[in-house]
Amino acid sequence: MSVAASSPQISRRSLIFVLIVLLHVGFFYALNSGLSHSVIDVVFGPIETRIIEEQKVEAKEPPPPPPNVKVPPPDYVPPPDLSIELPVTDNTSAIQNVTSQKPVERPAPPPPAVAKTLPKSDPKRPLTQPDYPPTSRRLGEAGTVVLDVYVLENGRVGDARVKKSSGYERLDQAAVNEVKRSWRLVPGTEEGKPAPMWGQFAVTFKLTD
Repeated sequence: MSVAASSPQISRRSLIFVLIVLLHVGFFYALNSGLSHSVIDVVFGPIETRIIEEQKVEAKEPPPPPPNVKVPPPDYVPPPDLSIELPVTDNTSAIQNVTSQKPVERPAPPPPAVAKTLPKSDPKRPLTQPDYPPTSRRLGEAGTVVLDVYVLENGRVGDARVKKSSGYERLDQAAVNEVKRSWRLVPGTEEGKPAPMWGQFAVTFKLTD
């Protein structure tokens, strides 16, 4: 009883299985044969594509700028054109008299010569001879000393110095001491008036003195 009851169920299941297999086979056949394309055309209808060209917008040239016109102010009045003619002076004669050369400077005239006389010995007061140094006499020293003597206005000796030595210092110093101590001279003059000035005098030492 169980076998007989189960056989109808088995045949029904097998039948359903066979139908499912047939449906799959038919479906794959339809795909391969192009049936699917016709189905899609029926459902959605034909698809139309168009290429739309872009319209080129022509660039327009910008308008020219407005002219730059300077508007004068309302109260501006242009000045009148005046021409002033100046008299033309002829300076050619004055220019010709002017030279680029500098005037030659003349040398200043030399000062006038001053009448001058040098100091000298006074006949009224003869020049004294200095004492002969004993050491120089013993050693045989002798010679002539030339002195520069500064004679004052009154004839006295202000200073004396050796200009040319006798060769012996003792003789030179003896002459300087004697001149400063004892000599009185005639002073020199300028323009006829006594004036202090230098003069030269000589003192000689001889062993015979």
